[in-house]
Amino acid sequence: MKFHLSAPTGNVFTGYGPDHVEVNRERFEVNILVFPDRPVTAWAPAGFAALSREDFAALLELKPEIVLLGTGRSIRFPHPRLTADLTAARIGVDVMDFQAACRTYNVLAAEGRLVVAALILA
Repeated sequence: MKFHLSAPTGNVFTGYGPDHVEVNRERFEVNILVFPDRPVTAWAPAGFAALSREDFAALLELKPEIVLLGTGRSIRFPHPRLTADLTAARIGVDVMDFQAACRTYNVLAAEGRLVVAALILA
């Protein structure tokens, strides 16, 4: 078996802690969206409890294969009506803690997948 090093181009997570993430060695302490080929943008400033269908619908125009929803230090599932538009468009939504979302994003981005990490840090 041969192994090949796959390194994603564009944005990658280079670190994280209990209240922050690093993307390309830049530290973020706010909720963010991370795409392989676009600038990091702020997202859901009011946190998990205030998530709306519009927060997720805004991701539709990007047409990702999968959205990795990092819901803080523990896993919290949003109501299905919030992600219904993504589901209807056949875009997967995988919910996990934000640190697992960082690791999973890096793997999928290295594979060249169209992935978005939607992270809520607190």
